Amino acid sequence: MTELLLGPLLRHVDATSATIWVETDRPCEVRVAEARARTFEVSGHHYALVVLEGLEPGRSTPYEVRLDGELVWPEPDGDLPPSRIRTLAPGDPRFRLVFGSCRKPREQDALGPDALAAYAHRMAGLDEAEWPESLLLLGDQVYADETTDATQEWLATRRDPKVPPGKEVADFEEYCHLYFEAWCEPSVRWLLSTVPTSMIFDDHDVRDDWNTSQAWREQMARESWWPERIRGALVSYWVYQHLGNLGPHELAEDDLFQQVTKSGIDNADLLREFADRADREADGAKGTRWSYRRDFGPVRLLVIDSRAGRILGGGERSMVGDEEFRWIEEQTEGEYGHLLIGTSLPWLMPTALSAAQSVNERLCARPGLVGRVSEWFRQLADLEHWPAFRESFDRLTRLIARVADDGPASVSVLSGDVHHAYVARADLPGAPVHQLTCSPVHNTVPWYMNRLFRAGWARGLTRLSEGLARRVGVPPAPLTWSCVSGPHFGNAVMTLDVDGREATATLLRADHDEAPIRLTGA
Repeated sequence: MTELLLGPLLRHVDATSATIWVETDRPCEVRVAEARARTFEVSGHHYALVVLEGLEPGRSTPYEVRLDGELVWPEPDGDLPPSRIRTLAPGDPRFRLVFGSCRKPREQDALGPDALAAYAHRMAGLDEAEWPESLLLLGDQVYADETTDATQEWLATRRDPKVPPGKEVADFEEYCHLYFEAWCEPSVRWLLSTVPTSMIFDDHDVRDDWNTSQAWREQMARESWWPERIRGALVSYWVYQHLGNLGPHELAEDDLFQQVTKSGIDNADLLREFADRADREADGAKGTRWSYRRDFGPVRLLVIDSRAGRILGGGERSMVGDEEFRWIEEQTEGEYGHLLIGTSLPWLMPTALSAAQSVNERLCARPGLVGRVSEWFRQLADLEHWPAFRESFDRLTRLIARVADDGPASVSVLSGDVHHAYVARADLPGAPVHQLTCSPVHNTVPWYMNRLFRAGWARGLTRLSEGLARRVGVPPAPLTWSCVSGPHFGNAVMTLDVDGREATATLLRADHDEAPIRLTGA
């Protein structure tokens, strides 16, 4: 009997369609309701993305998964509610999104309780009307460079762990193991089968500081194991994360998806070539666009790739290329009640740290010892957020200011990465604009970083950093902002609730809840 290895993951859902992703142990036909799809093969692994269309708006329907006619989901004797597809109801003014980033596998108990698993158990006890309409995972879904003890034991059965990359993963096969480890926990598996999920990668999905600078890329290019590592990272991301971010219309127009699903052969070579092209985008060549947009009734979600699409070569330094930035700007046009911009890296950092990152970027460009020491410090201290790409920071700020002035009820930038949570409000005219940061879902931060993040909002340290910025020629930031909640530490997810023109964020820590934070109104 064909086995369901991973999934089902409910990915794209709108008023009349849905997509469901699975991994199986052999080729088969996957059936959900009346929709069917044949699996496609990548390096001996088998996947399917089932597209359901013609669904009734505003309906909640339990579903089953069958492989070659045999029922494999739901699993027998489960104590969680049935997995459901809940289509959007046109005109419904309410919407709830849950988001977070940086989740290591639950087996690492020293990290404390897993906030995503805790939320799944919490959600299972709620009335279905209180379930979220969307889940957004903002990076570090897997840790390719910080593997668990169990994974390291498994790696040792494949190759010599004393040979680079050692205890880090090396190729697509090892990435498949990471995704299974991350998504097989029963409560999380149920959650992902029930809440439509969007994803974007961050650095640990590939390697710490991925694409932080051209110097970093050149360092990695000298490693003999790196080409296979980046191929495995991007091929697995395309399979496990990216495909589910696309809706039925986008899938129908995606030439690569159509070719892979219709080839009837192992697609490993085709996807390896694709990964090589995508990786070259950071050197200025045209690669692929990982950014995407989803609309949820009154809410528009625009997710920006702030890792793979960076332009770093030839003296340039941009968070995304100019063509992709124009696409991002185009996606903010039209009518919606609330704009959510998802980007793994925060736009508005603690004020002193924001200025310090812009200073570091300027110093890294200097020749000689100053530039080399600044680059060393950039990588040591992870100075790679939006303020460290100052031209891109300013361009994103101009875009957000323009949108806020056009009349939506709110603009929120959703981010993770920094292993703490906070809400900052931008001082811009028009609609309220907030930076909502929530990280980690299941990880930790050294004690000294807690103090640094708190000090980063202090006026004295901010004035010092801004004064240094003026001395090295960094222009003043095009806006001011302040922290209205936080910093908060510990494993957590954050909810964003929309009801008409009102929006409220709530931090849900794995051990206790924080007070709601109103984002609209006075």
